Amino acid sequence: MNAAMPITGDLYLVVGYDGSDPAARALEAATALLRGRDGCLTVVYVPHMPSVDMLTPEATAGMTVTFDELARDLHAQVSEQLRDREERWRFERAHDLYSDVPGVLIAVAEKVRASHPADNVAIVVGSSSQARHRMVGSVAVSLARHAPEPLLIVP
Repeated sequence: MNAAMPITGDLYLVVGYDGSDPAARALEAATALLRGRDGCLTVVYVPHMPSVDMLTPEATAGMTVTFDELARDLHAQVSEQLRDREERWRFERAHDLYSDVPGVLIAVAEKVRASHPADNVAIVVGSSSQARHRMVGSVAVSLARHAPEPLLIVP
């Protein structure tokens, strides 16, 4: 049997994005998956300060300004990467510096799922190439263990 399986429902992809090469590849893959289908990309930036508890309130406030600037830069990068190729996307930035990246991506995917219960929702992230992630884990590994939605890890 050679018949293609019918694709039903729209496709909503939540893409973790931090400006890294793996994140850019994840965005490329998500864009390719959405091509020819109805749906939308939600590109999510999660600022992360692993040792925020050691900072003074003034230092934390300064980091918030820095993360705001970085979010604007990342939004511009995404806009440039998708220019003339994909218009159905939006950019979200987590505002809580104490957030864990996988938890935020899961929460966004669950919010998208709640808005589109009859459609297809998946999370797309790039794989980490950092050696230390082999020891302590990465966002992709954590998502593979905990994400309630399908997950695509792009090499």
